[in-house]
Amino acid sequence: MMEEGPYKYIRDGSGKASRVIRIGTRKSQLARIQTDSVADKLKELHPDVHLEIVAMSTMGDVILDKALSKIGEKSLFTKELENALERNEVDLVVHSLKDLPTSLPAGFTIGAVLKRENPHDAVVLHPNNAGKTLDTLPEKSVIGTSSLRRAAQLKKRFPHLEFKDIRGNLNTRLKKLDEKDDFAAIILAAAGLKRMGWENRISLILEPEDCMYAVGQGALAVEVRARDTDILEMVSVLHDPDTVLRCIAERAFLKELEGGCSVPVAVHTKVKDSQLYLTGAVYSLDGSESLKETMETSIAPGDKQSLENVDERAQRVGVTAIKLPANSLDAAERLGVDLAKLLLSKGAKEILTVARQLNDAR
Repeated sequence: MMEEGPYKYIRDGSGKASRVIRIGTRKSQLARIQTDSVADKLKELHPDVHLEIVAMSTMGDVILDKALSKIGEKSLFTKELENALERNEVDLVVHSLKDLPTSLPAGFTIGAVLKRENPHDAVVLHPNNAGKTLDTLPEKSVIGTSSLRRAAQLKKRFPHLEFKDIRGNLNTRLKKLDEKDDFAAIILAAAGLKRMGWENRISLILEPEDCMYAVGQGALAVEVRARDTDILEMVSVLHDPDTVLRCIAERAFLKELEGGCSVPVAVHTKVKDSQLYLTGAVYSLDGSESLKETMETSIAPGDKQSLENVDERAQRVGVTAIKLPANSLDAAERLGVDLAKLLLSKGAKEILTVARQLNDAR
């Protein structure tokens, strides 16, 4: 192993030097599984590169006695990883896209958004409640979720249920459900359960009419230093075009609303016949007040001429999508902004301001 400037190289038996690419990740089992899947794809596409995985704990992994929405730190699961990226201790970082704020620190960008896993939320019932649904659970059954978005939507839809915070990684939350009788069920992202190989724990998947998902949910993001053009080029092959367009629209919607994890904002997107559809909603904490609208836009790539003189390095809500048509990316971003403006014109700001104040006062 040898170091040259900020980079590390390794020599094989014939003396040929290859660069070592260091991938930063959280220490949790799910984060490692997600990072390994990205590393495997990179290895497949760049067999000559040596990959090294560097795992670390973040503030969100350490503070487990407070609801996420109460900690008030936007980069709860990302800051320590970004610090390592800034210090050249790692070359790229793998995140769940929903953990990344819509504005990244200067000098960083999302260089790849991978094909999205099922973005919906899943209900995991206590073993005693096997065969039941949220509708058929007894009055005042307690449902565990650390998400204001999930609680707000489900309170409105299932008023006979109660909702309480539950924190910890997937393993911890499932253990809390199974080994005690505190919760009748918990709500988790289907994507995480699937990646852990625990699909058999999913009692039911929540449809958008019951519970829309979080911005970026189910997608993995690779964050890099914006100046590292070689790394940016290397990871850009991991982009899934439909996922990129959907997530840019979702992130632009959230950013325009100035939402974060301390307010209930939910989305649903789909791509069909070169059209991108975005449904977005905001809720009061108890779900009694809500605004929800759907808009669509064409994401058909433009003609050759319109693709010339395009700045491939342009960031859209923190995402650099080189090799994807700029006009499609612009249309996706505009869709998110336009939908947010429509909701704001109907009173979304008031709903979110009250939700934020009530959450702070809890």
